[in-house]
Amino acid sequence: MSISNITEIEPRVDAAPAGAPVWTPSPELAANARIADFIGWLARERELSFDDYDALWQWSVNDLDAFWSALWDWDGIRSPDTRGRALGNAVMPGATWFPGVRLNYVEQVFRHATASRPAIVHGNEAGEHSEISWAELERQVAALAESLRAMGVVRGDRVAAFMPNIPQTVAAFLAVASIGAIWSACAPDMGKLAVLDRFRQIEPKVLIAVDGYRYGGKEHDRRELLRELLGELPGVERVVLVPNLDAHSGTAALPGAMAWADATAGRVALQVEYVPFDHPLWVVYSSGTTGLPKPIVHSQGGIVLEHVKLTALHLDLHPGDRFHWNASTGWIMWNLQVGGLLAGATICLFDGNPGYPDMKALWRYIGEQRVSFFGAGAAYFQACLKAGVEPREVSDFSRLRAVGSTGSPLPAEGYRWILDHVGDVWINALSGGTDFAGCFVAGVPTLPVYLGEMQCRCLGARVEAFDDAGRPLINEVGELVCTAPMPSMPLYFWNDEDGQRYRDSYFDTYPGTWRHGDWVRITPRGGAVIYGRSDATINRYGIRMGTSELYRAVEDLPEVMDSMVVDLEYLGRESYMPLFVVLRPGVELTAELTKTIRDRIRVALSARHVPNEVFQVAAIPLTLSGKKMELPIKKLLLGQSLEKVANPDSMANPESLQWFAAFARTRSTGESQQVASPGDGGR
Repeated sequence: MSISNITEIEPRVDAAPAGAPVWTPSPELAANARIADFIGWLARERELSFDDYDALWQWSVNDLDAFWSALWDWDGIRSPDTRGRALGNAVMPGATWFPGVRLNYVEQVFRHATASRPAIVHGNEAGEHSEISWAELERQVAALAESLRAMGVVRGDRVAAFMPNIPQTVAAFLAVASIGAIWSACAPDMGKLAVLDRFRQIEPKVLIAVDGYRYGGKEHDRRELLRELLGELPGVERVVLVPNLDAHSGTAALPGAMAWADATAGRVALQVEYVPFDHPLWVVYSSGTTGLPKPIVHSQGGIVLEHVKLTALHLDLHPGDRFHWNASTGWIMWNLQVGGLLAGATICLFDGNPGYPDMKALWRYIGEQRVSFFGAGAAYFQACLKAGVEPREVSDFSRLRAVGSTGSPLPAEGYRWILDHVGDVWINALSGGTDFAGCFVAGVPTLPVYLGEMQCRCLGARVEAFDDAGRPLINEVGELVCTAPMPSMPLYFWNDEDGQRYRDSYFDTYPGTWRHGDWVRITPRGGAVIYGRSDATINRYGIRMGTSELYRAVEDLPEVMDSMVVDLEYLGRESYMPLFVVLRPGVELTAELTKTIRDRIRVALSARHVPNEVFQVAAIPLTLSGKKMELPIKKLLLGQSLEKVANPDSMANPESLQWFAAFARTRSTGESQQVASPGDGGR
C-alpha cells in the first residue's frame, strides 16, 4: 500500500497544529491527576524518576515487562495467584502475558463497590432517569449468573446480546464474564444480515435480547426480527427477553423465552470464576474490506489491564467521577464506558438519539447528571457546531472537567468550538480501535492541548508513523503502526484455526509490526494527528463496517450488477460516502431504485451506513485479478492525481477511471456532482 503521496493532500485542511497551546492544566489538576500518583508510586516503590511524559512513555515501551507489572501492582489487580513476569513471550503476533496467573474482570469491578454513590446512572431521550446502586448491580449480576448456569452455560460458551445502551446490558455482560463465558453484542438497530453475519460465526448458546428500542421519538418493535434470527441461529438453546418497549408484554411473543425479571430474581452471593489471564472475555467485530466481519477475541486479563490504564491514566477517572461516553452497544466505546467501573467511577448511560427532541438533549443530560468526563464521536461535536448549539445555555457544567472525542478525527474548529461553547475543559481526543479494544494515542491531564492534535502516544503502546519501507517518520504522514505487543491485542479470530486471517489483517505489510490502517503524523513534541483510514474500510460515526457487507446487501438486488462504496472520512472534512452502482442493461437509476438501494442497506446493516449519494456508472475499476480498486478511488477523490493512484497496465478495465477522474474534479472545484454517466439519475 503506497502512502508516499498522502502528504500532497495535507495542506487542504488545518492539520498542522502550531503556536501556543489552547489549554494548559491548572497546578491543582496536574497534582491530583492519577498519572501523577502513578509517577509518585514508581519513585517510591521502583526508585524510578522521569523528567517528563516523553521519558515515562519511552520507559513504558522499552521495558514492557516492568511497565505492565508496575501498572498491575499500582492498581492492585486481584488474583489468587502470585504474579510473575508480565511478558512471557514478546513475539507479535503471539505474545503471552502473565503466564500462570488467573483473575476475573468482574472481581476487579466490584472491589470498588460502595454505598456512597451509584454504579450506574441511566437516562434516555424521553428524559427518564434512574440509578442503580452497586449493591443492586451486584445482586442482578449474581442472580443472572445463576440463571445462566441453570441453563447449562459453562466456561467458554458464547452468550450473545441484542441490546441497547441500558443498565440491563451492563448487568448481563458482567454476569456472563463472571462465569467465564464469552460475551458478544449487537445493537438492536442493526439489520438481520449484519447480526447474522456476526452471531452465526460464534454459535451462541444463549441470546439476551430486548423486545424493541426507541430512537428519535419512534418505537421499533424487534420481536418479529428476533423470531427470524432465532430461526437462523440453531445453536441458541435459551432466550432471555428484556421488556424495553412494553413492560407488560411478557414472553408471549417468544415462546420458551425467560423474562428478565425471572432471570434476575432472588438474592444469591456473587461467585466469580477465576480464569487464565488469556481466557476469552468477549468477541467483537471489526470488518475489513473482504469477507465476513472479523470476530475478534480479546482476553479477560488483557482488557482489564488496558482499560485500567486507559480509564485511570489517560482518562484520569477517579472513584466518584461520573463518566459518560455516548456509544451504541455495537461500538467498542461502549465496552470502554463499562470499563469506567474498573476505575470505581459511576458510569452514566444514555439510550436513544442524542439529538432528540433537539440537539441540546444530550447536553441537558450531561449537566443534569453532573457528568465529570463526557465523551462522544467527533461527528457529534461537529454536528453541534453546525447546528449552532450553545451548551452553556442548557445546563450548568461546573462538574465537567474533560471532554473526549474519537471515532473520526476532530478538526481544529471542533477543538475551538468545545473551548468557546462548552468551557475551559481538558479536550482529550483519542484514537484506537475495536481491533485491540484500546487506544494508541490519547491524552493525559498533565500536558497542554494544541488545536487539532492528540496529546501523546499511550503508555505501553510503541506507536510510530512508518513510510513504505518501514522507516519511522517524525512530522510526516505515514502508516500508524505499533512495533511492540500490547496485552489487549487479539488472542485470535474465531474460526481462524491457523491464524492466517489474523496475520493478514495486521501484519501483512510490515512483518512483526501491527499496521492499524490509519494515516498519522507524530509531531516533534510527541503528539499525534490522525488523517483518517489508510484502507478502504467504512468508518461511519465511529462504527466500522466492511465494504463487503454492504456489497452483499446491494448486489442482491436484481437490478445491480456491481457496486463500489468509498468512505471519504478525512481530517477537517465532513464525512461523505458515495455509492457507485453498475446496473443491468436498460436499467436506469431512478429515484425509486435509489430509495430501494438505501432501504436495503438500512435494513441489512444500519441507518448509519446508508450512503450520502448513489451514482450510476458504466463500470467499477478492477485490478487484473478482479478486485475492486477501492483505495485508489478513495485517494483520487481525496485529491491525488490519477496517474499517481492507479497504473492502467495493472487494471482489467482502465477506461473505467475516466468517469471517476471527472467526478473527482467536480468535487475539488465545488461544482455540481452530476457527472455524465449511463442512466444518470440518482441522488
